[in-house]
Amino acid sequence: MANTVGVLRQECFVYKNKTTSGFHDSFMNPNNVVSPTDHHEEIPTVDYNLLFSNDHDEQAKSMEHLSKACQEFGFFYLINGVAESVVEGALKGISDFFELTTQEERSEYLKKNSMDRIRWGLRSHAGENREFLKVVAHPQHHCPNKPANFRDAIGEYHKRFHEVELGLAKAISKILGYEETYIEKEFKLEAGFDVSAMNLYPPSFQSKGSIGVPDHTDPGFFVSLIQDVNGGLQVLSHNGKWFNVNIPRNAIFINLGDHLEILTNGKYKSHIHQVVLDNNEVKRISMATLHGPSLDAFVAPAPGFVDESNPPAYRGMTYKQSLGLNGHDEIDVQSSLSQLILPVPKF
Repeated sequence: MANTVGVLRQECFVYKNKTTSGFHDSFMNPNNVVSPTDHHEEIPTVDYNLLFSNDHDEQAKSMEHLSKACQEFGFFYLINGVAESVVEGALKGISDFFELTTQEERSEYLKKNSMDRIRWGLRSHAGENREFLKVVAHPQHHCPNKPANFRDAIGEYHKRFHEVELGLAKAISKILGYEETYIEKEFKLEAGFDVSAMNLYPPSFQSKGSIGVPDHTDPGFFVSLIQDVNGGLQVLSHNGKWFNVNIPRNAIFINLGDHLEILTNGKYKSHIHQVVLDNNEVKRISMATLHGPSLDAFVAPAPGFVDESNPPAYRGMTYKQSLGLNGHDEIDVQSSLSQLILPVPKF
């Protein structure tokens, strides 16, 4: 889910003159990156229910708002998607996993082989500070059985959010000018490969550096995030400003993924984000779920986003191939976007 800061920027710098210059140039050269700071632009909030309202005008306005959020930001807060009780149940389950099991019990899920569907890890160094549990959530659901009710709570959240994922696929397909099943079919979402990373971040006074997770983009359709305590996540905007993400109560943070960028030939962008611990007064729990295409889905710029003025900006390959491009395992869900960017044609 995350490459180191240096590796990511070094790889991306090579492509500074490529066709994706609008957004990606803002981080390809480290000198252009704006230091994390507060500012007054607001992250959009999208009401999931209104996207499917029976009131035509209300729905149209909500779809227009979603279109602006995807095009001008690439990330947004989603409300009325999953019941608050389901989200709280999942967060409690994650808290119980880290608190009610021993490190020895958790180490049962250390890396065994490349096809792991559950994996635990502990990082404590200057570049990364977190304990995590990664599970493949879809198409088959994997989760530890201990502690009691953990598997059920996480499974219920994943089940409910998969319905939301399919709904967002319909809405985004429509705002792109396609039939509502377009993205679902292109990404084969009924067999989509979803991975959740459940994270425990230490308070700043216990960390060995200011970084929880280094800056990176994520593969897939989009990433959804829930957390128990606000603060820490920062997202780099189109104009090179870092947004401090403070998720409103009852909301889920959505960040568009690499493969939606590829499918739309750069119309929608996958944004760099990172986790910082500077202001962590207490430990923080989060769950980031990467909602991906099916492993066998071939993803390339769609014909509707390609013409003489906009030639293909990315090379296509299956989702499985892209996840393994840098030698990582499928459950690592590491970005390979920089390697998929094509050179600008010379005329």
